[in-house]
Amino acid sequence: MDIPRFGIPDRLAERMSMAEQHEYLRSRLTRRGVLRTTAATAAVAGAGVTTAGAASPAYAAPTAFTSNSRTRVDGSLAAPFGRHLAYGADPKTQMRVSWQVPFAVKKPYIRIGTSPWSLSRKIDAEVRHLTTPALNGGKIAAAEQFYVHAGLDRLRPGQTYYYGVGHDGFDPADRRNLGTLGTFTTAPAHGENFTFTAFGDQGVSYHALGNDQVILGQNPAFHLHAGDICYADPSGSGQSSDQYDARTWDQFLAQTESVAKTVPWMVTTGNHDMEAWYSPQGYGGQNARWSLPANGPDPVNQPGVYSFVHGNVGVVALDANDVSYEIPANFGISGGKQTQWLDKRLGELRASHAVDFIVVFFHHCAFSTTSSHASEGGVRDAWVPLFEKHQVDLVINGHNHVYERTDAIKGNRVGRKVAIGERTDPTRDGIVYVTAGAAGRSLYSFPVPDSYEGHVADRDSVDTFHWAKGGAKVTETVEWSRVRYTNYSFLAVEVEAGRHPRMKVSALAETGERIDHFEIQRGR
Repeated sequence: MDIPRFGIPDRLAERMSMAEQHEYLRSRLTRRGVLRTTAATAAVAGAGVTTAGAASPAYAAPTAFTSNSRTRVDGSLAAPFGRHLAYGADPKTQMRVSWQVPFAVKKPYIRIGTSPWSLSRKIDAEVRHLTTPALNGGKIAAAEQFYVHAGLDRLRPGQTYYYGVGHDGFDPADRRNLGTLGTFTTAPAHGENFTFTAFGDQGVSYHALGNDQVILGQNPAFHLHAGDICYADPSGSGQSSDQYDARTWDQFLAQTESVAKTVPWMVTTGNHDMEAWYSPQGYGGQNARWSLPANGPDPVNQPGVYSFVHGNVGVVALDANDVSYEIPANFGISGGKQTQWLDKRLGELRASHAVDFIVVFFHHCAFSTTSSHASEGGVRDAWVPLFEKHQVDLVINGHNHVYERTDAIKGNRVGRKVAIGERTDPTRDGIVYVTAGAAGRSLYSFPVPDSYEGHVADRDSVDTFHWAKGGAKVTETVEWSRVRYTNYSFLAVEVEAGRHPRMKVSALAETGERIDHFEIQRGR
């Protein structure tokens, strides 16, 4: 019998939800006597700032494989790596600092201060130990990974901080280690101009690294990653693939560190981020590696659902696996609670006088015309009506490995054509949807020619399809595909505050060349 997915037969796996796959794997390996559950250790202390060592307050320890040996190395030889930041629920006063160590270390901690010469005393951090067994008959090596997290609260708005991470034997305040210090800046107390960047579907590649470096040049306040983060599971079907290699996360976090150690890297979950080995929902690995705002409806079972406000922009992250008709492994996992929370949260943000713009990001595309995934009907059915009800200003997706931008859409139709360089008003025109899935993985194709800045090839219509309930493909002819670009790229959004706030949205190629731009201004 062909057993390509962690020991789950093909025909069986195709019928199993993520929870069923997790239980199958867990019971199968338990019978072999090699499975146990570990408890994450947490130590919290405060010095100068209030800390929340468990940055996700309801963190659930992932299922872990027992190793008969533990590598022991002197702490001075185990340098931290893979630093990545994330905002807490309040970006003005909260930052979560995460990193990785190659081996088990003693007493990990963080130091923080407003200059590299005045760092605080040691502030204890939390270790989340994640262990993965050898897979596919040993073809994929076992991996033990140690992720460390520190939650910093009561920071000052608009303040730049220096920080260093360490453990017994490795002190970032030691003169020999000062080169390991990082910085971050909290969100301002009041509306100020800033830039943020976004993409999805990054993985580990030269193109992914190239995009990171161009992003760093934009000096973004934060970055949005719309899912399919590292592709440790390349199958992407919500099944535990024989190709799954947890060590890919080590490569990814090392690759991303040059940006993410300074820029909050706000991720959400894609279909390749469902890793059945770790938890019933497949998000146990996500909980171990990231500390995201815990203000969504269920931060343990759906860590990629949360919101935050930076300046005059409210940002909402969603888990589209919950509503996906195309890849239903986690379909309906929230029991409708995510959609109810979305309706409530969008209403709160729209009612806030401090919020001018609402940006929503998630993985599966509401509107796309690629020859691969195209459009997700589950998103259209569940969420697009709420986006229109609350007049969301911009929706950012990944999933399709291209850049595509729509006209302003109302009721699944063109509300107003938005040519390159034009301005749109969401209060009357509708919503612009951007697919920014060309961050580093292999590229997809369109059924029609590319059309982008300097190479415009407008078409009246495009023949494409969307996914319907039950996994059926429904063909459709659409008129909303305005910009298409088949190469590596990302999104950069310049936000202006003041009497006439606006968002200047640009798409930049891996080379730094601009391939699209338009403006969003409400009630102009």
